[in-house]
Amino acid sequence: MRAAKKSGLYSLWLFVGIAGLWMAVGNFSFYKALTDIYPPDSDNLLFLFSISFTFTALIAILLALVCFKPTTKPILITLLIISSLAAYFMDTYNVVIDASMIQNVFETNPQEAADLISPTLFLYVIFFGLAPAWGVARLNIRYQPLVRELAARVVFIVAALATSLALLFSQSATSASFFREHKSVRYYSNPGNYIFGLGKLARNAMRTLQSETPLTETGADAEIPETDVGRELVIVVVGETARADRFSLNGYARITNPLLQTQNVVSFTNVTSCGTLTAISVPCMFAAEKAGDFDVGEAKTTENALDVLKHARVQVLWRDNNSSSKGVADRVDYQDFRNPDNNPVCDIECRDVGMLAGLQDYVDAQEAGDIVIVLHQMGNHGPAYYKRYPKAFEKFTPACQTNELANCSLDEVNNAYDNAILYTDYFLNEVITFLKTNDDRFETAMLYISDHGESLGEAGLFLHGMPNFVAPDEQRKVPLILWAGRHYQDLGIANLRANRDQAITHDNIFHVILGLVEVGSEVYDPTLDFLRHTQEAH
Repeated sequence: MRAAKKSGLYSLWLFVGIAGLWMAVGNFSFYKALTDIYPPDSDNLLFLFSISFTFTALIAILLALVCFKPTTKPILITLLIISSLAAYFMDTYNVVIDASMIQNVFETNPQEAADLISPTLFLYVIFFGLAPAWGVARLNIRYQPLVRELAARVVFIVAALATSLALLFSQSATSASFFREHKSVRYYSNPGNYIFGLGKLARNAMRTLQSETPLTETGADAEIPETDVGRELVIVVVGETARADRFSLNGYARITNPLLQTQNVVSFTNVTSCGTLTAISVPCMFAAEKAGDFDVGEAKTTENALDVLKHARVQVLWRDNNSSSKGVADRVDYQDFRNPDNNPVCDIECRDVGMLAGLQDYVDAQEAGDIVIVLHQMGNHGPAYYKRYPKAFEKFTPACQTNELANCSLDEVNNAYDNAILYTDYFLNEVITFLKTNDDRFETAMLYISDHGESLGEAGLFLHGMPNFVAPDEQRKVPLILWAGRHYQDLGIANLRANRDQAITHDNIFHVILGLVEVGSEVYDPTLDFLRHTQEAH
């Protein structure tokens, strides 16, 4: 009797099918980015087909290289679910997925993650992730004997590469321009973007483990000069997702800073962030290295501005109402204000103003020496902007009341965002009020600067996280505000205000902090301390 013919799908056909599925339903953002540059007209159709074929072939080749009998289903099921998540965030917010964005995901706390959950997210996961994953789990995958299987895969890889190259070469002029001039489009390719990003993070992690780099000292010579007999009390407020052009202090038509405009503050208008993600920008602004030399991996094993202050025997406290200090405060006093155990001002979430609770007791307990306090805001963290402020601050209406920004008009999104800026205005005013009560005993000052900005629908972009080389100004131009008590008037407030449009970056912040506390050290560069440098120049 003839044996019954086995049913099922050969592995290579499965890989081609999965790759085709991803390109068909998981890459809307990729195709949009591609066709924005190369419209689908008669001149570009063959090129667009060659790119689509090539990316499909590369995915299938990758699967052929890593998926074998014991690993095929676990790998495919995992990638299908992750790819559905990646597709949702790219399609919904037009964000790109790279190593920095993935690192940011790993460092996102449960509260931030909850703000990203929506019914549409579940639909993406169910239809583009779980449904095909269920099909793979039930599928009978056929494999040939090992040698024949390996030979078939080699032939397949060679044929796929040869066909892709032939298609690209047939459109060589356009292809060369695409790969040379439009590298940013690759960050939209799903799943290649996050696979490449994960590989980069894994490589960096391996390098860190292998090197076992000890902590690198910075400014070990730091000291407070004997001539500085006054005690400094400086509060550095690290903002979150605030963009400079939404502050009425900087000319925004809406009055988003009604309280700060009554204070004697200087608001600088031309400030550029180190990056577009908290995990990059916060360590960068406290690092001695300039943005061009900054490496977030090396920053974890290198002392920063807070360490230099500690070397100078300055009392340093970090209070956090965000995800964390991103390693900056690992060696100083740290307090978490994301929960009601520490933060007395909590409703749907714990409010930034709660970080001032008990702060006077802390100051009074420091019997000698200078004090630097860092307050890390929740600020304007998106996409749930409506959660970032109490209802009493909902001045601009109607405000978007969901984290699914696509379900709101751009006006509603902007209203919610501006309301959160209005609450930051209130918070910063409360910080200044606190410092004023201590102005008789200390030389007091507040420095506020945001970590990065935010896209609010401009050019179809939302949120942040774009690579620096393609990031729009909305994601990199940030507010920077100085308030100085009466003992700091030697800074030349009038001159600073006259020079408020000077170009400033996160590179300056390390030196400005040291300058405010009058720390002497070889790592302090007065030419980068725009507070002193501008005053001396006049």
